[in-house]
Amino acid sequence: MNDTNRNSDKPIVSIQQVHKSFGQLEVLKGVSLDVKKREVICIIGPSGSGKSTLIRCINALNSIDSGSITVEGIEVNSPNLDKLALRKKVGMVFQQYNLFPHKTALQNVMMAPIKVLKQPVSEVEKRARKLMNRVNLQGKEDSYPGELSGGQQQRVAIARSLAMNPDVMLFDEVTAALDPETVKEVLLAIKDLAQSGMTCILVTHEMGFAREIADHIYFTDRGVIVEHGPPATFFTQATDPRTKEFLSQIL
Repeated sequence: MNDTNRNSDKPIVSIQQVHKSFGQLEVLKGVSLDVKKREVICIIGPSGSGKSTLIRCINALNSIDSGSITVEGIEVNSPNLDKLALRKKVGMVFQQYNLFPHKTALQNVMMAPIKVLKQPVSEVEKRARKLMNRVNLQGKEDSYPGELSGGQQQRVAIARSLAMNPDVMLFDEVTAALDPETVKEVLLAIKDLAQSGMTCILVTHEMGFAREIADHIYFTDRGVIVEHGPPATFFTQATDPRTKEFLSQIL
């Protein structure tokens, strides 16, 4: 996974001095970070520290007040942003699966490429079946979301995002709503994706998982990045008191 050429690439995602407020509440206070191609970044921190807001800004689900975000040269904060062009490049999986309950798992995976990208049904179906296999759901193609466990639904949601062939995948606390026994299968699907070279940005509270798959960990608190580093040093040599306190509570 640790590709030696990775550091020579310019960032695929660049976040520079981003500020974001909701009313009087300033949620992001000048956040900057770069993500290189094929890199896996984990963002951790207490609830309300701005993690989910930050990754929603990358996908233009939240606008920013100042600063800049670019994804493969697309200025996300531009007033002329083509959101479709951006979302072809950036897939996102949420805490809630948001599947269409009246569509089968396979139909859920196929919808966006057919409706949004106008790709031929036969081609999309072939790819969707491969993606169902990839997230270990072979045999569940014709099941409806209500017939699937939470972990299976979340893996359908991952396959659905992958069906758009994104260059970057965003994961926002995707295991938070799952039963403990189904968390592992979702994390395995993400791990497979990361190891295949997909650029991934994850907001997660699964510390063991973050330590295992991340190239770089960012700790946020009260809207700022307090500390960051590779897992090997981040978890054992944190220097900021806020980071140490957070890690002492969860490790």
